[in-house]
Amino acid sequence: MDVCLLIKQRLEELGLEQKDLAAVAEVTESYISQLLTRKKLPPAPGRTDIYGKMAKFLKLPSDKLSKLVDLQRMEELKRDLGDPPAPLFHEVRELILRKCAPDKEKQIRAIFEKQPFGELERLVTQKLSDVVKRVAREELEGENWLHLVARHSGRSYEEMRVIILEFLDTDVFNVSVENCVSFLDPLIASWDIDLATFSMEIVLNRRLTPGQPKKFEFVEKEPDQPEEEFGLKEFLKDSSLSGTATKEEMEFLRKLRFNGKRPTPLYYYRELQNLRDPLHFRALMTRPLGTKILGQSQLEGSAAPMHKHPEANGIEKQLQLDGRKGAVQHWAGNKGRRGKKQKANS
Repeated sequence: MDVCLLIKQRLEELGLEQKDLAAVAEVTESYISQLLTRKKLPPAPGRTDIYGKMAKFLKLPSDKLSKLVDLQRMEELKRDLGDPPAPLFHEVRELILRKCAPDKEKQIRAIFEKQPFGELERLVTQKLSDVVKRVAREELEGENWLHLVARHSGRSYEEMRVIILEFLDTDVFNVSVENCVSFLDPLIASWDIDLATFSMEIVLNRRLTPGQPKKFEFVEKEPDQPEEEFGLKEFLKDSSLSGTATKEEMEFLRKLRFNGKRPTPLYYYRELQNLRDPLHFRALMTRPLGTKILGQSQLEGSAAPMHKHPEANGIEKQLQLDGRKGAVQHWAGNKGRRGKKQKANS
């Protein structure tokens, strides 16, 4: 069933009017009228909040209207495929160029006029639209912001909500003069682009949209190198811990990553010893196992000899003592229980 017919049918069955539906959806009555008379294409469900409100008011399943709209829009899209994109309205292009950085405006204008709605013009228009839509989507439920923008544009709160919903449903090929007057003009303060890398900087109107300038880059970069861990820095400073580390071992330690934890210098020392421990790796042997080379204390093919740090040595001794103490206590406990059992049996 067509979404417009379903809404009309439910309004009639429930004895309601279009103005009641408009009040619930927080839009103007004329907007509802244009939707129901098919003068406007229903907005995409992912770009508006009206279908959930309407469905609840009309006592329908919460996703009923959204599903019907998706089907209807799919049919419209199939009919529209194949038509070449129309160039932007002259007023839209002039507004975009007016917001451009003054030192680039002349060069950008020449490219726009040489390639009407070409790659560069579409890119700039798309990014400006994306930024403004993000702001509008975030602030859609904020009455204070809507009232502020409405006063700035000389419109009512309901009219402003309708304009926002229509704008959120607009793509780069259908940006209208109304969209520009209502959003791009008041919200965008300026924009600039580097034609070598196509990185863009968009500055928003601070009176209407708080936040820092938005930056978009389209240049390939190497991944940012993470900041070196504080524990690793201290480990490197202490020659008694890191003095024997090789270049390859240091590279391995630098690549270690931790999820919210901050390792100590001793951790890196322990990791280095683990890396060198011949029991942890199978080394390639060039001589039979057990062959020693003159002047060498370890088997050839094993890792470098481990050097124990005083602090690490003390920790190991304490662990050994704790282990022995626990074993003695366990043995004494077992012996006492056996003695009591023998007395009981006798």
